[in-house]
Amino acid sequence: MTRSEALFERAKKVMPGGVNSPVRAFNAVGGSPRFITRAKGSHIWDADGNEYVDYIGSWGPMILGHATEEVLNAVASTMVNGLSFGAATELEVQMAELITEIVKPIEMVRMVNSGTEAVMSALRLARGFTGREKLIKFAGCYHGHSDSMLVKAGSGALTNGNPDSSGVTRGAAQDTLLAEYNDLSSVEELFHQNPGQIAAVIVEPVGANMGVVPPAEGFLQGLRKLCDENGALLIFDEVITGFRLALGGAQEYFGIDADLVTYGKIIGAGMPVGAYGGRREIMSHVSPSGSVYQAGTLSGNPVAMAAGLANLTQLKNHPEVYDKINAMAASLAQGMRDRLPYTVNQIGSVLSVFFTKQPVTDFASAKTSDTAIYARYFNHMLQNGIYIAPAQFEAMFLSAAHTPDEIQKTLDVAASFEK
Repeated sequence: MTRSEALFERAKKVMPGGVNSPVRAFNAVGGSPRFITRAKGSHIWDADGNEYVDYIGSWGPMILGHATEEVLNAVASTMVNGLSFGAATELEVQMAELITEIVKPIEMVRMVNSGTEAVMSALRLARGFTGREKLIKFAGCYHGHSDSMLVKAGSGALTNGNPDSSGVTRGAAQDTLLAEYNDLSSVEELFHQNPGQIAAVIVEPVGANMGVVPPAEGFLQGLRKLCDENGALLIFDEVITGFRLALGGAQEYFGIDADLVTYGKIIGAGMPVGAYGGRREIMSHVSPSGSVYQAGTLSGNPVAMAAGLANLTQLKNHPEVYDKINAMAASLAQGMRDRLPYTVNQIGSVLSVFFTKQPVTDFASAKTSDTAIYARYFNHMLQNGIYIAPAQFEAMFLSAAHTPDEIQKTLDVAASFEK
């Protein structure tokens, strides 16, 4: 028995499924999860000393690579002064100032502790601001595990074949209306059926929790127009795309201003953190300025803020990072298309392989991927030193630490996969 296997057996006795987040259990791909002990650059090592080229990057935030010197130094110099105060600090002011400087449509920010919390809070704010109750989300898009968003959700919910969760009451989900990603007519119909009732449309500007599914031409622009015409807010869930597609995220990349935006772990360089922000007139409704209540003892945690400031400052000062990682991702995607007779979607520095031969443009087409083949593919890559998502409906992430040699190694391993 390997050390990872032994740790998993211990974990199953004291944690549900042996993990603290479902996708880590390897249920979708078989075998025992690898327990990771350290990471550096584009590599991770497991408890048995096995080394892997990592394409997960803590699910996206390690855009500069693992354990970068600037981030570690910022954390070390901050933590000696204390880990948490439950009080205001200069670091959270600096973080808010940096985000509002980088992302021009955002005028005010509230720090929270996770992407799920950011989404939950933004939705409450949208309802409070508009005085409406209904929300539109898209099948296959994942917005964290708050009750109202676990309706046809992507990510781990989809991977485990359970897009609707037990424990979510009918009342919690009844005001969540479901549209089809990349289908404006489905959104238009929901507005038509619910006049004056819809507070917001929330969308992953790039679907990245049903595998990577870029928006069709005109889709995001159409959502902006429909929201404006119907008095609803447009919420971009940028937990994955924020500061990754471009420095200003999907809003900059696609040239569209959302009303509210949610962020996750990239603004903490991988530490537990989140944020939501938007126009001043909307954000001013958040307590204590307004009547929409939201609070958190650890929100704006100084150590997380220090890490995030270092991460985002590096990205701001080195915009060439985006050209590098986007070019590497494009090269990796094209190389996979040349070697695997399946569909490969890529945009910016995120990509995924779907084991289907038809184009993948929405939730329905994503589900045509053969997950049994993906499981075999995952284990083939893992056994050959390449660590990708242990689930079909997740993304691969490139970082500035990856090298052309690692891209070539990955392609060589993929080419040896027996279909």
